[in-house]
Amino acid sequence: MLLKVLVDASTAMRSTRSRLAKKAALAAVLRSVPPEEAAIAASYLSGVLRQRRTGLGWKSMSTLPLAAQEASLTLTEVDEAFEQMAALSGTGSKTRRAAMLDGLLRRATADEQTHIVALVTGELRQGALDALVVDSLAEAVGAPIDAVRRAVMLAGSTATVAEAVLTDGLDTLARFSLTVGTPVRPMLASSASSVTEALAALGGEAVLDAKLDGIRVQVHKRGEDVQVFTRTLEDITQRVPDIAAAVAALPVDTAVLDGEALLVGGDGRPRAFQDSSARIASVGATAQLSVFFFDVLHLDGIDLIDRPAHERFAHLASLLPLEMMVDRTTTTDAEVAEAFSTRVLAAGHEGVVAKDPSAVYDAGRRGASWIKVKPVHTLDLVVLAVEWGSGRRSGKLSNIHLGARDGKGGFVMLGKTFKGMTDEMLDWQTTRFLALQTSRHAHVVHVRPEQVVEVAFDGVQRSTRYPGGVALRFARVLRYRDDKSADDANTLGEVLAFAPVQ
Repeated sequence: MLLKVLVDASTAMRSTRSRLAKKAALAAVLRSVPPEEAAIAASYLSGVLRQRRTGLGWKSMSTLPLAAQEASLTLTEVDEAFEQMAALSGTGSKTRRAAMLDGLLRRATADEQTHIVALVTGELRQGALDALVVDSLAEAVGAPIDAVRRAVMLAGSTATVAEAVLTDGLDTLARFSLTVGTPVRPMLASSASSVTEALAALGGEAVLDAKLDGIRVQVHKRGEDVQVFTRTLEDITQRVPDIAAAVAALPVDTAVLDGEALLVGGDGRPRAFQDSSARIASVGATAQLSVFFFDVLHLDGIDLIDRPAHERFAHLASLLPLEMMVDRTTTTDAEVAEAFSTRVLAAGHEGVVAKDPSAVYDAGRRGASWIKVKPVHTLDLVVLAVEWGSGRRSGKLSNIHLGARDGKGGFVMLGKTFKGMTDEMLDWQTTRFLALQTSRHAHVVHVRPEQVVEVAFDGVQRSTRYPGGVALRFARVLRYRDDKSADDANTLGEVLAFAPVQ
C-alpha cells in the first residue's frame, strides 16, 4: 500500500471533529491494506512508528530536501527504512542515519514528508488515538468491539491484532490470552474534581489508593525469571535489577503485578518524577528504586483479570509485604475519603485513585471504574508568542508561549500549550495576537507581552529547554484575563514554589 493512502486519510481526519467520520476513514484504510502491511498501517494510523527508538530528533529534520512530485513510497519501504536507521550504532552511525533519512524524504511528496516528520516526532495531530483505531478495526472486519478490545488488551498491541485478524480471520481473536511474560495494556483512570465526587460516581463505596508520581510498571514472574515492563510495554528489566530481585524473592511461582516504581528520599517522601524517570532510563544506575503494587492480574496459574477488584486486592495483600503495597483504604464515608486524600497529599504524593471494588481489570481503557483525583493548580501568565496551527487549526494562531515575570521587568518562558482552546477562543486569539504582533520567525508570531492567560497545570518540573530552568506539566488554557495586566501575572519565584524539593 502506498503511504499516500494513509496521508490522505490523516488529512481527512484532521478536517473533521466527527468521531464517526474519523472512524470511517480509518476503517476504509484497514479494509484495503494488504495483510502483510496491516501491522504497519495500524501503527501509523495511531500516529506512532513501530521502532521505539530511531536515533532521530528535531534537528535532523529541521531542513527537508526537495520533495518528489509523484507518490511512490510504500508502507513496507518506509518501515524498513526506519528499521535500518534504528539498527545503526557506533562510529559514523549519525552520518549514515542522516543520509538514509535524506534518501527516504527525497522519495516522499511534500505531504508525505510532513507526515513522516510528524510520525518521528510524535506530533501527528489528526485526532486518531489508538482507541479509535481499535474501534475502526472492529468495524473494518465486522467483529464485536469488545472482542477486539480484549484481544488488543491481551496482545498489548493493536498492530499485532490487526495483522492476525486481517491475515487469518475473526477466529484469531479468541486465541489471545493472558500469558506470563507478555505484557498487557494497563488499566487507566478517568478524572474527577474531588474525592467526594469520585466516591459518588462509584456508587458510594470505593477503594482509595495513593496516586504515586512514579513510573508505571507491570512485572511478570515465572520461577526465578522476572521481567519488568513500562506503561508503554517496553522491557526495562536490565535497568531495574532491584525491582526484579524484590519480585523474584516473593513466595509465588507465577505472577503478573501492576504497580509504580519511584525513588524515595531518606525522609520517606517521594523524589521528583524526573529523578525517578532518569533513574529508570539509565543502565547501571545505583540509586535504589522502591516499587509499590496496587493490582495483580495472575497468580500461580490462575488468571485474575476478570475477577472483581476486591478479590484481586485480597490476593495481592496476602502475597506482598507491607512495604511493597500502595497505601490503601476502603470506605463509604466521604469524610474518611477526604481525610485519606489529605494525608496522601501531605506525604508528597499526587493525589488518590478511587476504584470500584466490584470492577474487573479493564486493561487499555480509561473507563469509569478507576477515577483519579489530583489538586488543580492555576497561574496567571503572559503570552510571549503564538504559533500558527496545522490541520483543523490551519489559518489560526494556536500554540501559545507562556511566560512568568522574572522580577527584573521582563518575562521568562515556561513552555507552550494548545490544550483547552475552544473554536471561539482560537478565533479570538488569532485576531488579538495579530494586533499585538512585533515580529515573525517561520511559523512563530512574537507579540507584545500584554495578554494575561489563566492556565491550569499538574506540576512544575526541571527543564534545560527554558531559561527559567523549569516547565509546567500538562498546562492547559482556562481563560484569558482581560481584567489583569502583565504586571499582575505570577512571578518565576511563585512558579518555583510549586516545584518539588530536589
